Amino acid sequence: MTLETILFILFAGIAATTSVLMITRSNIVIAALFLILNFGALAGLYLLLNAQFLAVTQVIVYAGAIMVLFLFVIMLLKPEHERSIYKIPGMKIFAFAIAFLVFVQLAYLILFSSSSEKVSPDVQASINAGTIETIGRELFTNYILPFEAAGFLLLAATIGALILAKKKIE
Repeated sequence: MTLETILFILFAGIAATTSVLMITRSNIVIAALFLILNFGALAGLYLLLNAQFLAVTQVIVYAGAIMVLFLFVIMLLKPEHERSIYKIPGMKIFAFAIAFLVFVQLAYLILFSSSSEKVSPDVQASINAGTIETIGRELFTNYILPFEAAGFLLLAATIGALILAKKKIE
């Protein structure tokens, strides 16, 4: 067994376990902490796929900034007053049925599928595809218009949020 296979099994196991623990916790803050751990495992899987930029972005943006925002919102909303989804009749049976269906599909794929013979042996091209230089070159040459449009949309949303917040303060 290679180191890459061992790391894949480790990261995939952590991601699968934390995703199940996240949706089964009744305390929403603990569930959010399991989601952060899941994001870390996904970053490790991205590294195994030679997507270094995506791995770093996963940690900085999702596990860092967005989850901190989620935790602040969760703590401000006081979730102990909310109705839990587990109190809806039949929801647990429905969730177990869906989980069993997904498990059967994954088991079928693992047991009865074969690896593709058309996988390119050129690993260096795969490594170069995930570097910041390649992503930056593609972003600022072929995809400059969508990149600028997304920037203007984020700027407009930020200005709108500031205007709405200022009206509520006054």
